[in-house]
Amino acid sequence: MNDIGTPAWRPTASCTWRAFRSSGKKHLLLTGGRGSGKTTLLWALQSLLSAGPWPGVTTWARPGAGVWLRQEPEGAVVQAGRFDPALPGPENRMRPTGGFDALGVEALEQAARAPGQWAAIDEIGYLECGSPAYCQAILRLMGSKRLLAAVRKQDLPFLRQLCARSDVFCLDLDRPLGRAGCVVMASGLGRRFGGNKLLAPLGGRPLLSYVLASTEGLFARRVMVTRNPDTAALCRQQGIQTVLHSLPGRSDTIRLGLEAATAEGTLDGCLFCPGDQPLLRRETVAALALCGAAVPDKIWRTAWQGTPGAPVWFPAWSFGELAALSQDQGGGWVLRRHPEQVGLVEASSSAELADVDTREDLQRMQSGYME
Repeated sequence: MNDIGTPAWRPTASCTWRAFRSSGKKHLLLTGGRGSGKTTLLWALQSLLSAGPWPGVTTWARPGAGVWLRQEPEGAVVQAGRFDPALPGPENRMRPTGGFDALGVEALEQAARAPGQWAAIDEIGYLECGSPAYCQAILRLMGSKRLLAAVRKQDLPFLRQLCARSDVFCLDLDRPLGRAGCVVMASGLGRRFGGNKLLAPLGGRPLLSYVLASTEGLFARRVMVTRNPDTAALCRQQGIQTVLHSLPGRSDTIRLGLEAATAEGTLDGCLFCPGDQPLLRRETVAALALCGAAVPDKIWRTAWQGTPGAPVWFPAWSFGELAALSQDQGGGWVLRRHPEQVGLVEASSSAELADVDTREDLQRMQSGYME
């Protein structure tokens, strides 16, 4: 299988918020290199969560001139860095002017006392790290508020400390899903349906095509596992890696899919997605994978009002257990072994978790789809 690399997908504010809220973390930090969209996403999140201004700090640079700091929402401005052509380039050629020690610290202290749960900083980088007083003010702010901040991806101790905190959901916009895999499970025999349900028409398209669309373009590797040659042919026509098999066990689909997905390199985690949930939304799939990337110590499940369902994200530490499942065991066996390490991502509606087992299920879904 050819490794397509990490797709050029960027999370929306809505998807990011759903993943963050599911994680149970206190702070949301957006990191990434220049041009990764940190500030754009930060502004979108602020607009999504509140119509009014947030307390905090905004900094911006003028190339060849300097860096300025503005207190939010008061609007006070001070120069915090001055361009020095003598410094080696092309980046990090600003020298601090004392603005972070003066207005910056005061702005963060006022933000800590402001009403509301949240404060915002755009951004935190090498220049900010040069002011110990400002760094301490950031930590104090995080003790009293939830912090939404853009953090430059630079190998500096304070930035590493921020992103590694246990109460932080850190979203790396350069690789938001990390090295993520996806196995679409399509090995059911369709006995209750009376035929191959995955190719049955829904809204003028094969049922399986909906899950293929909701998982498209998100994962470094995607594999479909099936016992049906016609289903395999449909996926291969779309360029999807397909494993066609005749093995009888529930665990065979999991093992074969995982083997194929990891055949050409390691993964940080893998989403196992049934092929018969046509109303599953792409944003929900992405939110699951975001949680998996940001909180890799947990298994993540889709849920509706606290009741768990599928799909399920399994982190790399669980791959050995999945591969060792006996013939009649499914992924639920691993879930039951680690109940304290299972997190839930709420779907947007109960319909996302609905699957098709019978022709009556398909008819009900068809009626709802047509409406």
